[in-house]
Amino acid sequence: MNQHIIVTGGAGYIGSHICKALANAGYIPVTVDNMAEGHRDLVKWGPLEHLDVLDSFELLRVFKRYRASAVMHLAGSAYIEESFKNPSKYYRNNVGGTISVLNACKKTDCRRIIFSSSCTVYGIPEGPLNTESDPCVPINPYGRTKLIAEQMIEDFAVSYGISFCGLRYFNAAGADGELETGEDHDPEPHLIPRVLDVAFGKARRFSINGNDFETADGTPVRDFIHVSDLADAHVLALEYLGSGNESDFFNLGAGRGVSVREVIHAAEKVTGESIETCVRERRTGDPATLIADAGAAALRLGFKATKSDIENILVTAWGWYKLRHGRR
Repeated sequence: MNQHIIVTGGAGYIGSHICKALANAGYIPVTVDNMAEGHRDLVKWGPLEHLDVLDSFELLRVFKRYRASAVMHLAGSAYIEESFKNPSKYYRNNVGGTISVLNACKKTDCRRIIFSSSCTVYGIPEGPLNTESDPCVPINPYGRTKLIAEQMIEDFAVSYGISFCGLRYFNAAGADGELETGEDHDPEPHLIPRVLDVAFGKARRFSINGNDFETADGTPVRDFIHVSDLADAHVLALEYLGSGNESDFFNLGAGRGVSVREVIHAAEKVTGESIETCVRERRTGDPATLIADAGAAALRLGFKATKSDIENILVTAWGWYKLRHGRR
């Protein structure tokens, strides 16, 4: 096969898992990353081009050099709370970066783009499950920048013959089963690694953001998808477009919800450690429940979340956490 696939943000958490999945499927992933949050030691399955996607000239050079047949665009900023504090950064990176990638596609023979989108484009869900037909009314700058990027991709597709899959992630979690890559953010914003911080002894307690939601135990319910399932979905999306199928947006989730309390209890079971908690006020705009209807991805992409049981997610996350922090 030996097709080069550009992966922007390929040195990061999700990007590195995608690079492994691409390599396993016979592709050559080319990581494009400015290394602001990426890790060189996670670039193991193809070449690294150290540059920012906002550098349009250098990005175009990379597209031409590798004669890429497709691009998977993950580079950007992805933290909701930070997006309120620094919206300028989010519009520059997420909107400006996507324009740069789309222009590189327009100027080369790269006519397929797999876009890393987010369930935050929906805003507050109207029903128990988010479907792709739900209205998109994001409630934070991060979600708004993702929606703008989606709209730009649609416009480029119409005008320049670019095909796309926009993949709306729910909560990516876990680590590669062979522990070749995993999550490593500083600071760490995500729930499961912060719970593991307490199990490991790195933090004293875990703060729950509200326990008065309309859920079974009062804590928010989220849809956790194993990062390796997420990575496999990108390969399926690539092959879906390669077969001439229609461009579209797809939810990627496990299709079931797990509460914050349930995550904590599962983490205690997996780690064998007691996890002390405290409760803070809920965050503004936090919905009680966010669960994907991933039926379209199953039907049209052939996607199945086979690794996304919460206990398996925690087993892999804990294995990676201990490896990364020095306890084997």
